[in-house]
Amino acid sequence: MCELYVKADPILYESRARSLRIRGVVTTLRLENQFWDILREIAEVDGMTTNQLITKLYDEVMDYRGEVVNFASFLRVSCTRYLSQRRVPTELALVRAIQS
Repeated sequence: MCELYVKADPILYESRARSLRIRGVVTTLRLENQFWDILREIAEVDGMTTNQLITKLYDEVMDYRGEVVNFASFLRVSCTRYLSQRRVPTELALVRAIQS
């Protein structure tokens, strides 16, 4: 089982910093490449650029919570939640196919 994880390409867990403007302030975010890839996928699905998606997520979490202590961690969790939601319909389809 662990081979799935330990054989991951090291480039996936190498971190990369990107600068973007959020609410008029230039900020730098450092995330692992795998998370940048997932954010790009989410943005494409929603018809946005990655920077637009990140800005929208920031605005929405600030409007909802009033603050976010660690925005990079919030983005990582958002990515894992996206992957979990994406997996659920596939699993439901498989269960329905088996039941048929």
